[in-house]
Amino acid sequence: MKVKAAVMWEVGQPLDIREVDLDEPKAGEVLVKVGSAGICRSDRHFMHGDAPIAIPVVLGHEGAGTVVQTGPGVTLASEGDQVILSFVPACGRCRSCLEGHSNLCDLHAATGANMLDGTTRLHADGKDVHHMGKVACFAEYAVVPETGVVPLADSIPMDKAAMIGCSVTTGVGAAIYSAEIKPGSTVAVIGCGGVGLSVIMGAALANAGQIIAVDIREAQLEFAMRFGATHTVNAADQDPVRQVKDLTGGRGADYTFEVFGSGDTTKAAYDMAAKRGIVTVVGIAPWGQEASINAVDLVRNEKTLRGSYYGSARSRTDMPVMVDLYQSGKLNLDDLVVRHYTLDQINEAYADLDRGEIGRGAIMFD
Repeated sequence: MKVKAAVMWEVGQPLDIREVDLDEPKAGEVLVKVGSAGICRSDRHFMHGDAPIAIPVVLGHEGAGTVVQTGPGVTLASEGDQVILSFVPACGRCRSCLEGHSNLCDLHAATGANMLDGTTRLHADGKDVHHMGKVACFAEYAVVPETGVVPLADSIPMDKAAMIGCSVTTGVGAAIYSAEIKPGSTVAVIGCGGVGLSVIMGAALANAGQIIAVDIREAQLEFAMRFGATHTVNAADQDPVRQVKDLTGGRGADYTFEVFGSGDTTKAAYDMAAKRGIVTVVGIAPWGQEASINAVDLVRNEKTLRGSYYGSARSRTDMPVMVDLYQSGKLNLDDLVVRHYTLDQINEAYADLDRGEIGRGAIMFD
């Protein structure tokens, strides 16, 4: 079928809004009519060359939609299901999946921006077009593995469902699944974009006693207060490590989260952690960037430094939990999404992101 999509042909160039060919779903795959796709910084990394990806490619990994066709052998979804798209469609058979870490699926990692069989369903100008995260939801329709869709028992707005597909699960999951924040603890979150705000919501869910939002934009810090931040630190004004320590009686925070994506902010998250503090790196730094950590301090103060990918979540189990938390009023997704665009406006949407507009943006489809 012919579908409209935003294609990245070259790094550093605007996305090309054009018609592409989309194959029918093969065995174990479904065709989804996309309802909404989130404007996420992870896609921007590829657009700006901060991370490698096969091109040409249709980006978009944070989305939701409706199943309109199923391929042979599909049992996990049916036509008409509203679904959240997962950018790690776990195979269920590799070592990572069998050990309970489906967010780190080995087959998904090995096949990159192709489908699980190593081929593509998208084509344009005689070339195969790749699928970011096996989702490629910057398009009207997407063919995805059946394990990459999470059916919803109750319908929720498409833009809110899309946020659960990446930023919410990544951020809330980092707080409650990766770091396992304890009630009454102190938390510092560096970077208050969509994922950082979701970490803050996760810390509030865990009943943290003090939640410190750290950013360089005052408007973003004020916005963070809506989601559970109790204190703010403007890193543009003075040393954020010193400010966090001052707010925590000189100790530092029990849990710190790096949610911007750089070596410098990873080091800052480490340095502002208390003795026996848990430092969780969520943001994706530019390819090859490193963080300098004091190895002696790591041992003498028994700090823990860990990564968190996709919130250490299991999509098919944990995304429905996020939906329940939203429906019960415990996750403020209504305030999280503040801008809506059409697919034709996607380059404008990323320009707004680059300008540091607060909150999340979402592409909406008819």
